Amino acid sequence: MMRQVLAAVIGTVGFSVLYGVPRQYYPYCGITGGAGWLVYSLLIPWCSAPEATLFASVVVILLSRLFAVRERCPVTIFLISGIFPLVPGAGVYWTAYYIVTNDVMRAAQTGFTALKVAVAIVLGIVFVFQLPQWVFRLGFLKKREDDGEK
Repeated sequence: MMRQVLAAVIGTVGFSVLYGVPRQYYPYCGITGGAGWLVYSLLIPWCSAPEATLFASVVVILLSRLFAVRERCPVTIFLISGIFPLVPGAGVYWTAYYIVTNDVMRAAQTGFTALKVAVAIVLGIVFVFQLPQWVFRLGFLKKREDDGEK
């Protein structure tokens, strides 16, 4: 499992490099993607893929918002790259494959699962973005007050 988390960290940082995220944010992007995949990996034996994805995406969004407040930058820098390991790319691929090979039942099954995973990601984003901004600033108020005194 730790190999998978490390692969998620590296993949997330690679995605960040590919899409022009500033270099100083690479560690935060990697942590965000790795944490999301860790939560997903821990939950997948106990619940369905959409449920595990929902909880993992909530962790990704929470970390994204925390890092955005800490670094005073847009949350999308961490959100888009951090959610990358959870996107159901394989499910979409297999759906298209089964459609081409005329296996309609498997296509419907994998397509519906991929759709549920995508909806779980959206719901995780919506749930966390409903939290007020001051919730994420609480931990960093002391740091900002100290910065202002210097």
